Amino acid sequence: MVGRRMSRCDVVIASIYVNPTQFSANEDFGVYPRSTERDLDLLAKAGCVAVFMPAALYHPGSSSLGSGDASMVVGAAQGEAASDAHSTWVNVEGLSQGLCAGSRPHFFRGVATVVTKLFNIVEPDMAFFGKKDYQQWRILERLACDLDFGIEVVGLPIQREADGLAMSSRNVLLAPDHRAAAPGIYKALRALEAEVATRRRASGTASALTVQEAQRSVSRSLEALGGAVDYVQLVDAASLRPLAAGADLATGPHMVLLAVAVVFGRVRLIDNLEIQGRA
Repeated sequence: MVGRRMSRCDVVIASIYVNPTQFSANEDFGVYPRSTERDLDLLAKAGCVAVFMPAALYHPGSSSLGSGDASMVVGAAQGEAASDAHSTWVNVEGLSQGLCAGSRPHFFRGVATVVTKLFNIVEPDMAFFGKKDYQQWRILERLACDLDFGIEVVGLPIQREADGLAMSSRNVLLAPDHRAAAPGIYKALRALEAEVATRRRASGTASALTVQEAQRSVSRSLEALGGAVDYVQLVDAASLRPLAAGADLATGPHMVLLAVAVVFGRVRLIDNLEIQGRA
């Protein structure tokens, strides 16, 4: 990802920070995979000139600090008073509803706040985010626009393993049988994409494929993998608004997003696929 940005930017700076405000008390902040030395080595080899890697960005006593790990908050070592706690948060309305926010209502406030801090401190001209976290990308795109940062927020294609599984730090936490099943997520997405294309080539009412039918089909495929389905949803790719249950995917003119979240054991995986509208 970094290497490909060199052609568009004079200087590339990466950020590494496991943000505690994106985790609730029962989530995996404490065991979230961290491989700092490996990451720094890979970034240097890719041409990254600097890495923004703060030890902490929040004051102690702050609300919504996930697991409350004191080592991850500003001033923790100094025993800063709770009255000095971080109390300013950024919310992006609309886009922060639905999809991942359904089961993680705290998540995007933490994302928007920490990226606002990042933008203010680093002052980049461009910021690149992977489309695996599609909702996050759209939120940050809107944040930069609404708050007049003057930063171009760019979404990058999902990076995948050879078997199709979307790359994620959490993949290393998968049990062997779950890791073997997880590539089926992408296969389920591609299968629906192929079905939509087939219906579009056909004609007549028999070719219709409603949003409700499509979502149920993908859900069944994901359930067959042995994971617990958090959500399967078809939304407008720009606004992230859910499509009407009876809308026909075979005739829709706009690009839609098929987004899913599946939990294997205690590991939550997300993936998505943009499905082009009918020309």
